[in-house]
Amino acid sequence: MECLIISGMSGAGKSLTVDVLEDVGFYCIDNMPVAMIPYFAELFPDSRYKRIAFVVDARGGLDSAEFFSVMEEMRRIGVVFRILFIDASDDVLVNRQRESRRRHPLDWQGKGLVAAINEERQLLAPIRSRADFVIDTSYLTTAGLRSQLMNLFCRSDQRITLTLCSFGFKYGLPRDSDMVFDVRFLRNPYYVSELREKTGQDEDVARYVMESPAAAEFVDRLYSLLDFLLARYIEEGRTSVVISVGCTGGRHRSVAVVCRLAERLSAGGYAVSLRHRDISKG
Repeated sequence: MECLIISGMSGAGKSLTVDVLEDVGFYCIDNMPVAMIPYFAELFPDSRYKRIAFVVDARGGLDSAEFFSVMEEMRRIGVVFRILFIDASDDVLVNRQRESRRRHPLDWQGKGLVAAINEERQLLAPIRSRADFVIDTSYLTTAGLRSQLMNLFCRSDQRITLTLCSFGFKYGLPRDSDMVFDVRFLRNPYYVSELREKTGQDEDVARYVMESPAAAEFVDRLYSLLDFLLARYIEEGRTSVVISVGCTGGRHRSVAVVCRLAERLSAGGYAVSLRHRDISKG
C-alpha cells in the first residue's frame, strides 16, 4: 500500500492536487482528523485501494505535536508514508483567498486575513520542515502543478491512457472524443457480399481493408501524429485521450483501422483500450 499525507497552506492548491492524484489512482480523503488516520490506514491493505492519500490541514484544528505522534503510530503499525506539502507566498495566498471570496479557516473573530495566514504558516511550519516533497505554487500554472505532481506520483504505465473508438458517422459523433478521424475514403467491405455481414474484427475483413495502400499509409501517418501529440499531452499533464475513427456504419473500416492502430500503439508502450460503439448496429 502507498500512503501519502497531504498538507499545506489554504489557497496553495491542495484541491487541484487531490484531483490530479485521483487521476493517477489514489483514493483521497479530504479534511481528515489526524487521530483517525491510523485506523483508516489499517483497513486499506485488505481493500481494493492500493494508493491512499489523506489531506490534513488547518481546517481540522491541526496540532503539529499530535500530527507527529500519529505519524509515529503509523510507523509502529508498519504503514510506510510520505508527506507532500503544498505552499505559496503570502502575497499570492492573500490574492487567491480574496478571489475565492471564502473565509480563511483561521480568520475568525475579526483577526483579518493576513494574521490568519501568518498563524497558519506558523502552525504548519514543523510539518513543512519534515515533508518529503514541497511544491511552491506561487508562480505555477494549473498545468505546471499538474506536471510536477505527475512526475512525482504517476507510474510509468500510467502516463496516459488511450481509448480508441470506432463509430459510424450515420449514428453521430462520439461525444467524448478528443480527436476524430474519417476513414470513409477507404474501400468498403459492405459492397463485398461475403464480407457484408461480418465486421472489422474478422480476419478477412481486416485484411481486405488493410491491404489497401491508402489504409496502411493512413495508419502509419496517424501513428506518427499521435506519437508526437501524446508526448506533448503527457508534458501538459493529460491522463487520458479518446481518439475516434469513423466510417459510414461503424462496422467494417473504422473497426479494422482502430484494431491495427491499437496494435501499433500498444507496441509503442501506450496503454490502449478499444471501444467499438456501433459494431452491432445496422
